Amino acid sequence: MRFDPVAALIAYHDAINRLDFEAIETMFAEDALYVSPGFGGETRGRAAILKAFRDYFARFPDQHAKDDLVEQLGDRSVRSVWRLEATDRTTGEVIRRNGEEVTDFDDAGRIVRVTVFDRG
Repeated sequence: MRFDPVAALIAYHDAINRLDFEAIETMFAEDALYVSPGFGGETRGRAAILKAFRDYFARFPDQHAKDDLVEQLGDRSVRSVWRLEATDRTTGEVIRRNGEEVTDFDDAGRIVRVTVFDRG
């Protein structure tokens, strides 16, 4: 069966929206790299990435993101254009962000790199 990076990304984003940390964990390679200003820069390794997700969602538990575009860039690479809204649990402030994400997968279909570009 041929790997579909678009379907893999859609499943990954769905797991994030459901806060299904077990599913998210299985989607990352052990030595994955997550690059995002929202996570403080670069986070390396599945365990560290999952910790960053848990910390982020402890602060923004109601976040919901939507992909406006998902496009395949290569055999194992996909780009999404997204927007999100969330409430900061500590301040009550509602944030709205949008940006792009490039996600790369290994031969086993696990995420090896996520690069997030915030637009605002």
